[in-house]
Amino acid sequence: MKNLRIALVALTLTLAAFSPALADDSKSSIIGAWRMTSLQVTGANGSRITIPYSGQVIFSQGGTLSVQAMNPDAAAEPTPYTANGYEAYYGPVEVDEAKKTFAITVESSLVRKLIGQRMERMFEVVADQLTITPSDPKEGWRVTYKRL
Repeated sequence: MKNLRIALVALTLTLAAFSPALADDSKSSIIGAWRMTSLQVTGANGSRITIPYSGQVIFSQGGTLSVQAMNPDAAAEPTPYTANGYEAYYGPVEVDEAKKTFAITVESSLVRKLIGQRMERMFEVVADQLTITPSDPKEGWRVTYKRL
């Protein structure tokens, strides 16, 4: 049992040492845990429609990102990011604070087609509010979070 604990501590330290850098800025404004306050999608007529989602996103100091989000309608149609109204993925993230962008390479995901994909996003942090949008505006969504 003692050897297992030592091995786990060694593995944790090794992973922390080799985690991706956050654009060499350990004081990035995006680091931390955030609770979703709204999700908006662009309708066919160009107007924004609010979808009743809940969730959180966590940007770790060690260079990882994890996302959990849920539509209260379990029968919601699947999207490229969701299954049964639920979205969950995780992976290493690179943050460019100067450009206000980040990119995650999905390591694990509820929607397996996302695994291995690199997704680039734009962000803005104002006080305790984080807004994330896709790099490609054609994706047509915007999500906001409040810092926990």
